[in-house]
Formats: sequence, structure tokens, C-alpha cells
Amino acid sequence: MRLFQKKKLTAEEKSKKRKDLALLSLSGLLLALAFPPLPFHYFIFVGLIPYFVVLEKRETLAEINRATYFMAFVFSLFTVYWVGGFTVGKDYFLMLSGFVLLFFNPLLFLIGSTLFYFALKSFSRKVAMLLFPFFWVCYEYCYSLTDFQFPWLTLGNSQSKFLHFIQIADIIGVYGLSLIIVFINLFFFVSYRHYLKKSNYKIPFSAALLLLILPLVYGAVKVNSFKESEKKIRVGLIQPNLDPYEKWSGGNLDEITSMYLALSRKAVAKKAEVVIWPETALPVYLLSGEYFQTRDSIRNFVNSLHVSLLTGMPNFIAYFENNQAPTDAKFSEAGKFYYTNYNAILLFNPDSVRIQSYGKMKLVPFGEHTPFADQLPFLGDLIKWGVGLGGWNIGRDTSNFKLRISPPPADYELGKTQPTNNQPLTTNINAVVCYESIFPEFIAAFTQRGSEMIAVVTNDSWYGNTSGPYQHKEISVLRAVENRRSVVRAANGGISCIINPLGVTIADTKMYTKDVLVGNVSLNNEKTFYTLHPFIIPVTSSVISLWIFGIFILFKLKAKFKDGKSNVVSLF
Repeated sequence: MRLFQKKKLTAEEKSKKRKDLALLSLSGLLLALAFPPLPFHYFIFVGLIPYFVVLEKRETLAEINRATYFMAFVFSLFTVYWVGGFTVGKDYFLMLSGFVLLFFNPLLFLIGSTLFYFALKSFSRKVAMLLFPFFWVCYEYCYSLTDFQFPWLTLGNSQSKFLHFIQIADIIGVYGLSLIIVFINLFFFVSYRHYLKKSNYKIPFSAALLLLILPLVYGAVKVNSFKESEKKIRVGLIQPNLDPYEKWSGGNLDEITSMYLALSRKAVAKKAEVVIWPETALPVYLLSGEYFQTRDSIRNFVNSLHVSLLTGMPNFIAYFENNQAPTDAKFSEAGKFYYTNYNAILLFNPDSVRIQSYGKMKLVPFGEHTPFADQLPFLGDLIKWGVGLGGWNIGRDTSNFKLRISPPPADYELGKTQPTNNQPLTTNINAVVCYESIFPEFIAAFTQRGSEMIAVVTNDSWYGNTSGPYQHKEISVLRAVENRRSVVRAANGGISCIINPLGVTIADTKMYTKDVLVGNVSLNNEKTFYTLHPFIIPVTSSVISLWIFGIFILFKLKAKFKDGKSNVVSLF
């Protein structure tokens, strides 16, 4: 019976527990308040201090991880509360997945706290605390590698509005920003502890200020010396504001296509040279061979107005020869052929028969892809999203699009379609789908291959007018700075925008409005240090973490060996 009896706490122990819970809650709230759309990004530099106060007093792995989980749960709850689409409430599976994520997401934070425990048992507490920032970044990076990948709460993502601070991301990336942020928190905490003990608090306080000031100085130099590339294109972003649930439940295809083309003509009338539609713009497999009329209307628009069209679009590829089908192809019992289907992007260039395509490679866990379904296929049949978006195949290559810009007719408004005498421009751009934009090293891979501009096609309307769409938009600011590329976002219901290579949003739309956004976008082919070396910070942090884990195991084995040797000696 004692196994099920709770230990009775003294009044002092209860008071200490309440105090610790209050401190952990405060830490989670401060971190959450630092994230968009709230204007309190500076809270991130002190948000971990209450957590460190609690962590300092914990000894066992269970105590450390319980404290970490509670803090992370509060942080997750108030930052990604929107992820289940609860405010819209139209899909029960999406809501269930979001609810599970709120409890699962904090578990990943235990990677860092467990590594801290290993360091604590291998070295002194001071050394363990100094290594903690590397453990935190190791957790952030590891989260982006799992089949449950959702690295939304990377601390560096909170600083998109702190223009001068984030400029150093072109060297260290968003994980480097996280590393600096945790170190600043740590040194402020150490300074606070020294102040209470009436010892020298100025050295750690100065270290924290130095880590904050140096990026600001670098950022000021970058901002003041920035010269935008003279190579530009004029982009038209189409925001149709369609209800995604109604569209996928059988909306009128001709009406939707006509609406897109009407909005696109408005963009061309404003001299747009390339028009971009959002993710899964039409709820059909356009290239499957069943929608010739819709495809022809798009081709006629592109060819008659000499404008390129980049669009999110479901894509379907059939394989009638078994040896040509990839290993993840599915089999159609009705048609007796193998096929793959992708959440894709298509590019129509004027006067070109070829339609370029890209299949989304980073799929949203549960929303678009069931984790481990490739290894355990029955999971894909058990877990399906109600709107039919689950079960996409994973794209295979970080390929860029070759964009051919033919200027629109100068006198389009008069109904004439003769092109101008300007020479066409050819450039490489990369386009990613929605969730993919939160993976920094993934975007850098496109830039390494010569991309001169980043396009994001997305649909954030599933989640209502919550923090989610605003956070997603702000994460793209980091991708612009890391690679010094302009970023354009075409979103179904917002936020569509144009972000310059400094991370400044120069034009954007409002949420849940039908709109056309047209603006000039600079192209750049220079590669930043981060673009060329995106793994330095996360891999270094992971190597340090593995080293600590190895030392901990060696110490354990050594202690076990000594105990075993002592037992053998005692026998004689």
C-alpha cells in the first residue's frame, strides 16, 4: 500500500514547491511573451532566469526534468496554443493532434535538461551551467531532425523585430542567436546570484552586456552599409482568402480558377512580371490529365501576358512501369498502377511547354504525414486528417526553379498584348511550401545551389486569426537575414508580404482579406558565411553534448567496475 501513498509534505516543503512552480510559470510566460505577435521580444533575454533559479537547487534527474517539463509546458501552451485550430473548430482530428502536441512538445526540452544532469554528475555545477546553452541548442537542432519535427519554439525565432540584433544571423544563423540568448540569460542569472552573495557580480553582468552589444554593433554596421542589388523583378502576390475547409470539400473549380486569374490580371496591370499563388491554390491534381481546360486557361494567361506564374498545387505522378516507381510509391487497385502525390509547387514560364515542379520535403507531422508511416504503413491508414490532406509523399530534392521574366505589355490596360522591347531576364529562385520555411539549414541548401530569391507559398487559414500566422510570417524574416535574400510570401488568407535581405518587411497584407500585393524584389547571388556553413553552431553544440554523454557513461562504467572489483576483493 505504501507504493500508492503520497508523501506528506511539511508546510515549508509546500511553500518551496509553490515558489518553484511560480518561478517556472514565470519563465514559461516570459519566453512566450517574447514571441510574435506581442512586442515584448526583449523578455527573451531574462526569460530563463527564474528557471535557472529552480534548476540550481535540483539534484536528481527526475527533479530536473519535472521542472523543465513544467516550464516548457507553460511556454508551449501560451506560444503554440493555436496549433490545433481550436478557434476555428472545423476538424476534430486537427484539434486532437494539436492537443497532443501541447503535451508532447515539452518532452523534447528534456534533451537539454538530461544533458545538464549528465554534466552535473560528471563535473561541477558551475561547469554544467556553463555548458547548458550548448545543451539547449542541441535540443533545438535534434527536434528538427525527428519524424515529429516541429522546431517552432527555437529561441532565435522570437527576435525578428529586433532588427540590429538579428543581423549577425548571416554568420551564426538562428541557432547561433539561440546560443547567445541562453548565454545572456545565464550570465544575468550568475550576476544575480553573486549580487545576493555580495560577491563580484560585475564580471558576469558585463559578459551578458557584451554578448548583447556586440551583435548590435555588427547589426548597426550591416544596416547602415546595406546596398540593395540593382537586379530586381516585380512580383505580384495573390491572396484569395478562400475558406480552406470549403475549398477541399468540393468548391467550384471554374469559379476558383476565374477568381485567381482575375486577381492575377490586376497584378499584371500593376506591372507584375511574376505572379505567385498560395499553397494548394486549386484543390485538384492539375497535371493528372483530367483538368485540361483549367491547365489551358492558366497557360493562356501566362503566354498572352508574357508573365510567369508560380503556384502551390497538388501534384500527381503515375508510374505504369513498376521498375520506374520510387520505393515510397502507392499502388492504385482501380487503375493497377503505382503513383506518388505531393504537396507541390509548379512554375509556368511564358512560351515554354515545360512545367517545372517541386514536391514538399518537410511535411507537417500528422497534418500532412503520419510519423513513421513509411516504416509502419498501417499507421497511415489509421490516422487521416478530415480534409484529405494527409498522406503526401515526401519530395526528393532541393531543386531551384529557373524563372524566365518577360516584361508584361506596357499598354495592357488598352487590351493590347504585344511585349515590350525589354530583354527577358533569367534567374534561379527557390520556392518552399508553408512549414518548410521554419528550417534554416534546409533553406540554406537552396541558396547554396544558386537561388537568388526565396518564395514561400502557404495557407495559414486553418488556424484562424491567432498568433500562428503572425509567428510563421516572422520566422521568414530570419531566413532573409541568414541568406541575404529577399523573401516573398503568398498566403491564402494572409499574411502575404515582401521582406528585404535585411529582414525588413517592406509591404504586407492583412489577415483574412482578398488582396493583391505587387512590389519590386531584389535578386542576390552572393552567399553569406551562414549559407555556406549552416551546421557549425548546431553540430558543435551536438558534439559537445555527445562528449558530455560519453564522459557520463565512462564515469558510470568506471564506478561500476570499482564496485565490482571491491566485491571480488571482499570475497577473499
